[in-house]
Amino acid sequence: MLGFINLIKPKGMSSAYAVGAVKKKFNTPCGHMGTLDPMASGVLPVGIGKASRLFQYLLDKEKTYVARFKFGVLTDTLDVTGEQVSTCAHVPTQKEILDVLTEFVGEIDQVPPKYSAKCVDGKRGYQLARKGVEFELAPKKVCILSAECLGQTDENEFEFRFRCKGGTYIRSLARDIGERCGSLAVMSALDRVGAGIFDYSNGVTVDEFKSCDNPEKYLIKPDSAVNFEKLILDNKKATKILNGVYENYGFKDGIYRVYNESEFWGVGVAENGALKIKAYVR
Repeated sequence: MLGFINLIKPKGMSSAYAVGAVKKKFNTPCGHMGTLDPMASGVLPVGIGKASRLFQYLLDKEKTYVARFKFGVLTDTLDVTGEQVSTCAHVPTQKEILDVLTEFVGEIDQVPPKYSAKCVDGKRGYQLARKGVEFELAPKKVCILSAECLGQTDENEFEFRFRCKGGTYIRSLARDIGERCGSLAVMSALDRVGAGIFDYSNGVTVDEFKSCDNPEKYLIKPDSAVNFEKLILDNKKATKILNGVYENYGFKDGIYRVYNESEFWGVGVAENGALKIKAYVR
């Protein structure tokens, strides 16, 4: 069994539980593309078998989120599930938010939340934070492709849409946008509506998937998830390359979807005319 299941995870469910439903159906190892916190909902692509090896090549892990930020409060986790640490009276207007939002588009420095999987001296940040250990996380470069304020959803809450590269923390954006507006803010809701080619249009809810008798009907072909140029090898070349014989066949430098004469093999990288298979899925 090879391919992807695009699960739609509901709010309140762990990513591990959702992925476990796929493992149980197919009785095979599975991996997933980016954990969603229990409070978040949205697309959770699951790789079946060796298809998980392709995750690093899926449209450079571009993701789209719809989030809600609650202004006037700050918590230790940077979302509404945490302990309140500070409040303020100022709630920005939508115009104030729009005036600063463009500053968060492009490559920016972002300090990850302390309650995150970032490592500090071999320990996860959330492990240290739960024990009350004082520590600081260094800023990291992240890339925000677009940022929109979709409107006000409550007296002190606004909805946003962000398109970003992998590694971006939406909770940190809440904190930083709130601070830039002269306020405080935490994330109050999060929905991942897109991750590479995966979105709500090709997804299946966890409950639907668990109750189906034919889970194969939800499989997304592995080669449809990567958008590189297609390269078909004759069987002689394919066998040599697979056996580690990297001859100069005149391939143009780049990343390719690689096939032999009958099937998709995975992703390969060509350098100086030679091709190496970097993510072999057969």
